[in-house]
Amino acid sequence: MTIQNASPPVRIELAETHVRITWNAETAGDFPFVWLRENDPTGFHPQTQERMTDLTTISLNITASAAKQVENQLEVYWDEGDDLSVFDLDWLLAHRPGHSSADAADTGFTTWRTDLSPAGIPRTNADIVINDDGALKDWLVLTRKYGLSIVDHLADTTDAGMDVARRIGFLRETNFGVTFEVVSKPNPNNLAYTPVALPLHTDLTNQELPPGFQFLHCLANEAEGGESLFCDGYAVAEDLKRNDPDAFAALCDISIPFRFHDKETDIRCRKRVITCNDNGDVIEICFNAHLADFLDIAPQDMPRYYRAYQTFMAMTRDPHYILRLKLKAGEMVVFDNRRVLHGRSAFDPNTGRRHLHGCYVDRGEFESRLRVLSR
Repeated sequence: MTIQNASPPVRIELAETHVRITWNAETAGDFPFVWLRENDPTGFHPQTQERMTDLTTISLNITASAAKQVENQLEVYWDEGDDLSVFDLDWLLAHRPGHSSADAADTGFTTWRTDLSPAGIPRTNADIVINDDGALKDWLVLTRKYGLSIVDHLADTTDAGMDVARRIGFLRETNFGVTFEVVSKPNPNNLAYTPVALPLHTDLTNQELPPGFQFLHCLANEAEGGESLFCDGYAVAEDLKRNDPDAFAALCDISIPFRFHDKETDIRCRKRVITCNDNGDVIEICFNAHLADFLDIAPQDMPRYYRAYQTFMAMTRDPHYILRLKLKAGEMVVFDNRRVLHGRSAFDPNTGRRHLHGCYVDRGEFESRLRVLSR
């Protein structure tokens, strides 16, 4: 059945289990009857737009007697009763089954190695992102693409960095609090609170959901040493996949235990060092040798895993991947904690003050803000 009766004309074909719509020679879509029935616009709350349709009331073998175009809408007449469903054709084009819907937060990723110098890190001014939604959106896009950016000209207060983070969304609270102070202090419960060197890592791999974007506002950095180190974990994973597929697969397939414990907490979780999406693209890195618990995988799997884990660890220490910079007071580095590994060189607290103030904003909050700003 083919009907064309309005502008813009489309070709509509009623098959046994679905409606096929052809917009042009390059664009067509098959819409199963059950999918159309479940997504009938009348089945969504008019204010909240939340789904109200009860799938259990729909036959999985539902059939349609007719389908036609009326102006820019598709009308589908169901065999059961006198029911009619009406869909906007532009909406159907944007939501074709088998095609991901457009997402303003899907910026794509630009991986980097030493080709990204400190001068090449995306940078913005604090006042601009605080007061200008357009500038905020542009900065969020670049921060997501590179996984790393710098905000400068922050006031000399602990609130200044939090004000920027809150422009994006709610702050993520952890067992270290809503915010945390990166300073050398007595009786530390974390290596970050000592003056020793910190190898590259991602934070809080022991958490069920490690924090997303980390904000580190430099209030003082006068001590000798204390250089910040960054590494694009996606780039390391890309190269590992190309050069050592078995090691890549081992880090994708085998989960290992992570644990943080002190007098007040004992937080544990299993994670894979590399997580990919359904398309095989790397979407998360969880790597923290200091929080790795006792390896409990089967002994026969240990040789393969240890080789892969050591290979990945060695790559994170290869200068080819490491970006070094010394943050200045008034600068804040922002990075995707589930992509970009960070660390620092040792510093001497007797030579000057080093104080960073930090907080987290989860990826979901970050991406939500980007979508809203893009409307």
